[in-house]
Amino acid sequence: MSRVEFPEGFVWGTATAAYQIEGAAKEDGRGPSIWDTYSHTPGLTHNGDTGDVAADHYHRWAEDLRHLAELGVGAYRFSISWPRVQPGGAGRLNPAGVDFYSRLVDRLLDLGIQPVATMYHWDLPQEVEDAGGWPVRDTALRFADYAAGIVGALGDRVHTWTTLNEPWCSAYLGYASGVHAPGRTEPAAALAAVHHLNLAHGLAGRLVRELAPAAQLSVTLNLHVIRPASDSPADHDAVRRIDALANRAFLGAMLDGAYPADLLADTAGVTDWSFVRDGDERTAAVPLDVLGVNYYSSTLVRAWDGVSPRSDADGHGASAHTPWVGAGDVDFLPQPGPHTAMGWNIDPGGMTELLLRLHREHPDQPLMITENGAAFDDVVSPDGAVHDDRRVDYLRRHVGAVADAIAAGADVRGYFVWSLLDNFEWAYGYDRRFGIIRVDYDTQARTWKDSAHWYRRLATTNRLPDA
Repeated sequence: MSRVEFPEGFVWGTATAAYQIEGAAKEDGRGPSIWDTYSHTPGLTHNGDTGDVAADHYHRWAEDLRHLAELGVGAYRFSISWPRVQPGGAGRLNPAGVDFYSRLVDRLLDLGIQPVATMYHWDLPQEVEDAGGWPVRDTALRFADYAAGIVGALGDRVHTWTTLNEPWCSAYLGYASGVHAPGRTEPAAALAAVHHLNLAHGLAGRLVRELAPAAQLSVTLNLHVIRPASDSPADHDAVRRIDALANRAFLGAMLDGAYPADLLADTAGVTDWSFVRDGDERTAAVPLDVLGVNYYSSTLVRAWDGVSPRSDADGHGASAHTPWVGAGDVDFLPQPGPHTAMGWNIDPGGMTELLLRLHREHPDQPLMITENGAAFDDVVSPDGAVHDDRRVDYLRRHVGAVADAIAAGADVRGYFVWSLLDNFEWAYGYDRRFGIIRVDYDTQARTWKDSAHWYRRLATTNRLPDA
């Protein structure tokens, strides 16, 4: 065994998202979400795949929680489907939808596993999008109403409430590049969505403080590690601009209570930010018990020379429209391997770098890795096992990178592997497998991969296994 041990009380968990695993898309009063609409639109997802059935977790949740217990994890991060508990995004809650999550939470508590509930993991009710979606202020108000309802229903049985998952993706991939639902390509709308997601976070977070004061409060951000292709001033300025869009657009509002001035200046040609009202940024900056960090890979940029063909290898899906609003003259460069099946470079050092940056800039803010994992082309061996050595190596190196950050002073409280199960991977459909447990989509049979056995050793010993 390795000598790398984690602090006492360090939380080991796994993570999932409602639309990616639940299925039961039209059962028990669930309404349509933007991902139902997007995935059913021809040509937008791999092979026309949808989340109609996914991993059938809605019917197999008890079995899946048994796997969690056998893994020995201390926490489970799941998301609540807004259209399942509040179809249409307004009005009274759907009792059948609430009951599903209530039973889930109660069983987790029976098993001694902390429930970590994410209120929003991208499944906006379609009716809310039809009324304008995240680019309009009313969506933040509707989200607050939903938050009040679900927090009131589940109370402080939930250990940690996470308001949003990766609002960067919701705003920029959903409204600028169009590679995520709702598939719009409107740069100004994307920036308005950034703000209204920040506002929604603050409104919902304050309701958690009021309605469930014993619970922990968090948000999960997919923060980017951005490096310059050279030491030139132009390339360093490219890093600054992308950092403003990717990171500080959310960290500024949520942690500092103000958008960075350079972000507003860089995007002045796109919008005047008049959708920001007095007091909004203060509202967004609700104090957090823990900041959730999702990390998978790093990013390499340079200033475009205006002559060479543009490079858009940012890892966020192919589109004729950039998610990088106001930064069309920045190149995103391919990086050397190894890569995961997503085409993302494997860079554990970026994890340490990111955690230490956050610790340096916000030294009093506890951190949590809320997603980290890798998709590979898993093969079922003749013995029925999945020997995913590359995923085990990926996880070992990235968990080691977390240990390095802790040793250097970062206050990291836990780690959640993405993902518990193979699932519907958004526009990639069922082609990409992130799970440590394999799902046979024809039979819905669950099979532990070698990575699940490795993760069990990690979670039950609080010590990093060598292999």
